[in-house]
Amino acid sequence: MATAKVRAEVLRKLLRAGAKARIERLIDRLHPPDIAEMLPELGPGETRAVVDILFSAQRAARTLRELPAEVLRGILEMLDDIEIEGMLGRLPPDDAVFFLGVLPEERRVRVTAQLPGDRRSELEGLLAYPESTAGNRMTTRFLAVSPSTTAQEAIDAIRRHTEEEVEQVFYLYVTDEDRRLRGVVPIRKLVTCPPTKPIGEVMIEDPVSVLATADQEEVAQVVGKYSLLAVPVVDDARRLLGVITVDDVIDVIKEEATEDMYRMAGLTEEEHIYTPLPTVIQRRLPWMVINLATAFLAAWVVGLFESSIHKVSVLAVFMPIVAGMGGNGGTQTLTVITRGIALGEIHRDAGLRAMLREGIIGTAIGMVTGLLTAVGAYLWRGSPMLGAVLLIAMITNMVIAGLSGAAIPLLLRALRQDPALGSGVIVTTFTDVCGFLSFLGLATLLLRYLH
Repeated sequence: MATAKVRAEVLRKLLRAGAKARIERLIDRLHPPDIAEMLPELGPGETRAVVDILFSAQRAARTLRELPAEVLRGILEMLDDIEIEGMLGRLPPDDAVFFLGVLPEERRVRVTAQLPGDRRSELEGLLAYPESTAGNRMTTRFLAVSPSTTAQEAIDAIRRHTEEEVEQVFYLYVTDEDRRLRGVVPIRKLVTCPPTKPIGEVMIEDPVSVLATADQEEVAQVVGKYSLLAVPVVDDARRLLGVITVDDVIDVIKEEATEDMYRMAGLTEEEHIYTPLPTVIQRRLPWMVINLATAFLAAWVVGLFESSIHKVSVLAVFMPIVAGMGGNGGTQTLTVITRGIALGEIHRDAGLRAMLREGIIGTAIGMVTGLLTAVGAYLWRGSPMLGAVLLIAMITNMVIAGLSGAAIPLLLRALRQDPALGSGVIVTTFTDVCGFLSFLGLATLLLRYLH
């Protein structure tokens, strides 16, 4: 299978030759994600030419939807308001909201004002919900019937609705006269029941749903927990407002996973390999400065024991082992706890149990690795006291690593902050400082036995 770079080179040659018909045939054979992978490899003029062809083939919307926001923002700047308006008119509501979210606010208002009244009201209703909530991610194109509708009537209703009217039909939703969600019928169950049977008799009552104000991460957890293909979105009165389908949930999972990974490393989720270099430097530099400050803190702790290191220089050899093992242990714990919080596995009343568990794990690992380090130090340097110091310091730092790796994301959650926000930098600081302090402090107390 050809890579995006190879395809882009072929496309570039066709553009130079002016072979529009061949470009159209090439694009027609590719899926939107494959086309999207090629665009960042092209120059601005080449990208604009390909986008024009995509518009003429009515494939621009689905292709551009696959691009990272940073790349998409640059392409949308090439388009005029009329082109964007026409694209929004053909998109499902949730995808249209995504495109509007990428536009600067002033242009978003201008483009939205040019849409037909019904379409404008529909999108403004979705945009009214905060970003990353179920209401902002849902589509309002779903099919709902009353409980008295027969199976055959429901099937006929599905046939009458085109893809533009109903995005994807995984379930048939059952509502009462006040639009309150009463039940749901999987399509497979619908087509296998007798044609004259009322939907109310075959529906699954009180189906799983999410509030429009729920965070998108909660939606992903619900879909994963109950193995759903779509989840209905309701208001406080349980009126059916929209549906979030599994393809959007996959996007949410990718976004949340990227966000957690990036924030643990002090990065923003908007950063991609195509992000301009000045922007990357501007975003990364603040966290690197913070990291530099924590490194100075660790160096200051080492400086407190400078005379001890001068007297027993071998201490400098083993310092990185204690600090490094603690850093690795803290990162492991941090990853497990952050994932548990993200997936809803660690509830608020389970925080202390999680910390205790990680503390026990740190103790066990610290005892084993500390013992191995002590034996290695004895065989290498012939000093049993140095081995004993390393054993105690390793156990101490691994316990601290386990406790801090669990406590920091839990504390951030309690403060209503993202548990992944800078946790890696904070945990590493804890383990470095405590590792140096425990090892060098204990060695200083026992200095006369280490000469």
